[in-house]
Amino acid sequence: MRPALQAVFAGLALLPFAAAAHSPTGSFDLQETTIAQTEAALGSGKVTCHQLVQGYLDRIAAFDQPTHLNTVVMLNPTALADADRLDAEFDHTHTLRPLHCVVLAVKDNYDTAGLQTTGGSLAMKGVVPTTDAFMVRKLREAGAVVLFKSNMAEWAFSPVVTESSIGGLTRNPYDLTRVPAGSSGGTGAAVAANFAEAGLGTDTGDSVRGPASHDDLVGIRPTLGLTSRDGIVPLFLTADTGGPLARTVADAAAVLSAVVGVDPADPLTSAAQGHIELDYTRFLVKDGLRGARIGVFRRYIDDPKTDPEIKALTEHAIADLQAQGAVIVDPVNLPDYEKLTKDLGCGDFQGDLNHYLAAHAPDAPFHSLQGIYDSGLYLPYIKTRIEYALNRGKTKDNPAEPCQDVWHDPKKEAFRHALLAAMDSAHIDALLYPTWSNPPRKIGDLKSPGGDNNQVLSPQSGFPAITVPMGFTHGNLPAGLQLLGRPWSEGLLIELAYSYEQATHHRQPPAGFGEVPQQH
Repeated sequence: MRPALQAVFAGLALLPFAAAAHSPTGSFDLQETTIAQTEAALGSGKVTCHQLVQGYLDRIAAFDQPTHLNTVVMLNPTALADADRLDAEFDHTHTLRPLHCVVLAVKDNYDTAGLQTTGGSLAMKGVVPTTDAFMVRKLREAGAVVLFKSNMAEWAFSPVVTESSIGGLTRNPYDLTRVPAGSSGGTGAAVAANFAEAGLGTDTGDSVRGPASHDDLVGIRPTLGLTSRDGIVPLFLTADTGGPLARTVADAAAVLSAVVGVDPADPLTSAAQGHIELDYTRFLVKDGLRGARIGVFRRYIDDPKTDPEIKALTEHAIADLQAQGAVIVDPVNLPDYEKLTKDLGCGDFQGDLNHYLAAHAPDAPFHSLQGIYDSGLYLPYIKTRIEYALNRGKTKDNPAEPCQDVWHDPKKEAFRHALLAAMDSAHIDALLYPTWSNPPRKIGDLKSPGGDNNQVLSPQSGFPAITVPMGFTHGNLPAGLQLLGRPWSEGLLIELAYSYEQATHHRQPPAGFGEVPQQH
């Protein structure tokens, strides 16, 4: 166990109700529990919030460091006290909040009041926000308990590996020799291993949907602007968004319901006015696929580098969708794809990070990306990425072209209109493709085919996408099916994904992370 974690676990013994710190959760099993099951158990008195939080702490202590999964960067030392307040509130009001004692993992780039927030960087060690990011605040107001900050790819740079100078290397719980995908792999691996009920990730190009695919989870990348970016350490504000990672579509929908909203601190959310659903769980319709028209984006399936087992799973998923009443339109193409997507991605990491540091971390040891670079406090694999950001606009090979979010950038607008036109022409509700065309890579392998299908369609259009488990390849390696919809169509995507999930039930917990061993 890392010394920092050991100290926090020791500190938990000093919290109120320490005598009950190892109270069992009785007959309530934390493994694979859903939010609805947890709320029912709390409401009936079958379990207390204190017992739930302690149960997750016990799982973390038993499995996270002993297996070298390494998902937890910092435990919340007030988690049990937070649970006790929620228990006292329920005793008094006999009313549960919407996410009462839903225990969460929060990626280490969300400002979380009282908890160190680093973006995965040693250069941010000791930076403790006094306020929550908008999405974290909304979750706490809904009654959720932030149990820990989860590891991430340093500064969110890598969609492949989850490794940071602050938290080390996170592994895939389904195969500890493989990656969980990045950059939200700490959240993904933790939720998959049942260290939390659900979690928050961020997605610039891959980083919610990739870990969902690699860790057998559901991940939602919302329409850009549906969730606020305020208080989140940025990568590229042109594409950054926050979203839930969960073991079921229902849980992802419940978390999404809590975090959406117009935020004056993030002007981009003004576009969501009139498009926000108060409760996305109303779209949990078992026969939601009946009559739905789903287009198959063959470009991401028939690529020669696609793993044959991923391709076979995708074809099987198409058949399953059709069996549930969906109308499959195969193929759906995007004319001029290469031309439309050339040089489409852009971002100003230096400018975005410097603005965040000034607004949210004025007491940080370093006040600029240049200062962080000069400090040397970063892992070697991101050095060239930082240098590229620092030199933006200084060479003809690294031009400082105008770079705006999807709603205001001419290139992205043209791409968005073309994508909409293709969907309209085919009269489809959603596009389908494998989230990754290849299984999780071995740790350290950067040469075998990657297969990341996440970087273009959703981030560069601003359209929402959901990833849902579609089975396993090569024995026990998860794979995800992605559905992409029109702007503000999260409800429809949830309906389609839920119907598919309920018909197939592909989610399986990883071996080796079962019951907590009894201490004698």
